[in-house]
Amino acid sequence: MKTLDTFDFKNKKAIIRVDFNVPLDENFKVTDATRIEAAKPTIDKILNEGGSVILMSHLGRPKGKEDKYSLKHIISKLEEVLERNVIFAEDCMGDETAIICQNLQEGQIVLLENLRFYAEEEAGNEDFAKKLASYGDIYVNDAFGTAHRAHASTTIIAKFFPTHKCFGFLLAKEIESINKVLKDSQKPVTAILGGSKVSSKITIIENILDKVDHMIIGGGMTYTFIKALGGFIGDSICEDDKMELALEILEQAKAKNVQIHIPVDVIAADSFSNDAKTQIVEVNKIPDGWQGLDAGPKSLEIFEEVILKSKTILWNGPVGVFEMPSFENGTLRVGQFIGQASKNGAFSLVGGGDSVSAVKQFKLEDEMSYVSTGGGAMLEMLEGKTLPGIQAILED
Repeated sequence: MKTLDTFDFKNKKAIIRVDFNVPLDENFKVTDATRIEAAKPTIDKILNEGGSVILMSHLGRPKGKEDKYSLKHIISKLEEVLERNVIFAEDCMGDETAIICQNLQEGQIVLLENLRFYAEEEAGNEDFAKKLASYGDIYVNDAFGTAHRAHASTTIIAKFFPTHKCFGFLLAKEIESINKVLKDSQKPVTAILGGSKVSSKITIIENILDKVDHMIIGGGMTYTFIKALGGFIGDSICEDDKMELALEILEQAKAKNVQIHIPVDVIAADSFSNDAKTQIVEVNKIPDGWQGLDAGPKSLEIFEEVILKSKTILWNGPVGVFEMPSFENGTLRVGQFIGQASKNGAFSLVGGGDSVSAVKQFKLEDEMSYVSTGGGAMLEMLEGKTLPGIQAILED
């Protein structure tokens, strides 16, 4: 795997695809700089070796050139994180930008304007990619969040650097972490899959059944399995058309000696509201008019035992409606169990939007071995797909 250590960046211009698609408030201030901070080690290494850096990213989903999606809004936060001045190119195309990049001196950084101001970026246009490629000597992809897209700056551009392309530290770490779960895992391996729908997790489940020893199923998915098994789920969320699939998953797991752990009790509520009345009920005896919104105490005891015995843990999806304080306990406790297992030497990988949000909400990031920065990209890797942005670097 070609990483930053493959090249000497002295007097070289590195054009880096970063993922600076960060949230902004109504005053265009960055509210979460995690993605900028994640790119810092790659940028620092190149600059410290005497290279210069051209950063390119998208922001949001603009329709043409829209000021609210301009990357100029992130400059002050970027300079604060990098502790360096950043030159801003007001376009990612054009002669002026080419001159700025051409004149870049050792130790300097330029940030190009939003790539998605041009439709050619998402279309994977070759001429657009060629123009971007002309700015730099070495191409570095450090944007895991967009590695599953065959866009001009994530995939097509790599063609123009047949021998001078590599992964940045962040992207290399993402690949390594997912491989630790899928290929080089220490047993026992436990996958914790939550969220509301079986349908959105089915490909992941099928791909990892051969690799795990235990699978904890939580969140809204629970009720599709319980109803399929003949239980009463009251008004809980359920994909009726996926019940047969749920039974097939249980059969496959049994055939592969994978132990599936589904909640045995839940916190049920009489409405989908933080102020609802609640009661603890057996998962297969939820009364009409009530819905399961969090894992119950007996379920959490079972989950704790499984997680603390694990050596490799993948967490994708919450086990309850953690956004509401009344139903956050299950997800919080699962996070704490994973933190404890990690402290005891297990490797834990957290990925997928909601699990990452939960880990941040409960301030557990530092207790996990690795928290992925790319939701869709990580899910596609877990599904066993080869991501075009990664493939483009691996190809000679």
